[in-house]
Amino acid sequence: GAVVSAPMLGQSLGVSATPVREAMMDLSREGLVETIKNKGFRITSMSEKELDDLAQIRLMLEPPAMRMVAGNLPASAIPELTRLADACLRAAEREDLEEYLRDDREFHAYALSFTGNPQLVDLATALRTRTRLYGIGFLAREGRLADSAREHHLLIARLAAGDGAGVEQVLRDHISHARTIWATGEDSTPASEQDRTTAT
Repeated sequence: GAVVSAPMLGQSLGVSATPVREAMMDLSREGLVETIKNKGFRITSMSEKELDDLAQIRLMLEPPAMRMVAGNLPASAIPELTRLADACLRAAEREDLEEYLRDDREFHAYALSFTGNPQLVDLATALRTRTRLYGIGFLAREGRLADSAREHHLLIARLAAGDGAGVEQVLRDHISHARTIWATGEDSTPASEQDRTTAT
């Protein structure tokens, strides 16, 4: 909800306003900020309904798409997926949110690329970018971001085994679990389920 200006951000970052303005326009296209004429940019906030809608779209899109990948993933893709999963884990252990978000986005985009549908990849990545910022700070503060990162390795194992149903269930659990954290800032999942329903 905060309103910021390119000159103000540029000054705090030690750069001119022009590259900051260009970066903010990129964020605007991703739905993370909105342009306020003659004032700058407002950081986007989301209502409960908007978060529910985005979670519903992700549930309809990502799990069945990844199920398709489980039957089409070449063995040659496993090393790169593993490299990205390892990078996510290292970033999570350092609580480096910027690097974690970048590696997480790249991991899922690369995995989804094996659907052979670049438009699906773009849409899923955009939705993930818009929602992934919610709750990640909570996971980092609680020291649970590394647990979340380890789920990438579980996903790789199920993909490699061609376990489409297992892959789909992992993503359904993750998205549903993440929605609770977005809404409340805390995890209400029963302790018995937390080890299998960590948000990614």
